[in-house]
Amino acid sequence: VQLQASGGGLAQAGGSLRLSCVASGFTLGDYAVAWFRQAPGKEREAVSCIDTSDETPYYYYTESVKGRFTLSRDNAKNSVYLQMNNLKPEDTAVYYCIQDLDCNRLATLVPFGQGTQVTVSS
Repeated sequence: VQLQASGGGLAQAGGSLRLSCVASGFTLGDYAVAWFRQAPGKEREAVSCIDTSDETPYYYYTESVKGRFTLSRDNAKNSVYLQMNNLKPEDTAVYYCIQDLDCNRLATLVPFGQGTQVTVSS
């Protein structure tokens, strides 16, 4: 059972990156998936969450990324994606993904793994 975040890199302010969260050993489509980020010296922050278990999909975005970041999922690829547009230097952080039953426990989830580094230059 493994969840791997990738797709980070260096981008200029105003640029775009797409992060991928790929699962192996289990069906990611059965779960909600949240993205977190942590910048040096700052607390971990829940960035977004997608839950498609109900007829009406649920999406959560923290205020600072609304209108710039978009979640999507491809169950055939056992993946969730975070499209990040109009990047800002304050988006610089290590990004992690984690699965859970729903998006109601973002305050208590603790992502693990290596994450993927996103660096935005001004």
